[in-house]
Amino acid sequence: MEIQPPMKQMGYDRAIVVFSPEGRMYQVEYARKAVEKASTVVGVTFAGGVVLVAARSIQKLLVPESVEKISKADEHIGIAACGILADSRVLVDYARVKSQVNKITYNEPIEISALVKDICDRKQKFTQMGGIRPFGVTLLVAGSDGGPHLYETDPSGTMREWRAHAVGRGSKDAKKVLMEDFKDGMTKEKAMDLALKALKTGEKKLTLRSVEIGLIENGKFRIIDRNELKEVIKKFV
Repeated sequence: MEIQPPMKQMGYDRAIVVFSPEGRMYQVEYARKAVEKASTVVGVTFAGGVVLVAARSIQKLLVPESVEKISKADEHIGIAACGILADSRVLVDYARVKSQVNKITYNEPIEISALVKDICDRKQKFTQMGGIRPFGVTLLVAGSDGGPHLYETDPSGTMREWRAHAVGRGSKDAKKVLMEDFKDGMTKEKAMDLALKALKTGEKKLTLRSVEIGLIENGKFRIIDRNELKEVIKKFV
């Protein structure tokens, strides 16, 4: 049976632009719940880049490639989404436009921190306007500009940078693995193994169809193809 919010909460529960007497914004908290119930996403930095791994909930007859949790925003930037994927698609398209506008205007790739701030600003605006709702998605943004970077943007528009991080339904267990095993300056292979180990701890079961991996290496982003993915995850399935 669904638990209804207390009567004194109801007015603040319905309006996004109203703080509760405790200083809470319930619609933003509910957006975070959408992230907490979504399949796990993990990011790990290493000496030469960043690895992003994501678990997808795949039904038997579904084409796995149609569920895109990791996307390319620019040549040097990849984005992994956790939450409502329709919301993430809109934000990824926004990031791509911002990246191209920066390239045309300044004739150079956009700085990762600048792009993440733009995304966070857009998310934050959607917590202030009536008649709309917050984006129900957390993004892990990986990139390289003078070194590897891994940023998180949550539904409130908060921005954080991590050396390794996990979000989603299995994040609590995955973070324990990252805390215990992460080391600065790891090789790509060790970082990928750590990310997959953390993902498996959070999701319990991994398959070739349910895993997606993106990689920042030598300043470039790519999504690992099926043949390479099969080799990488064979010890975890």
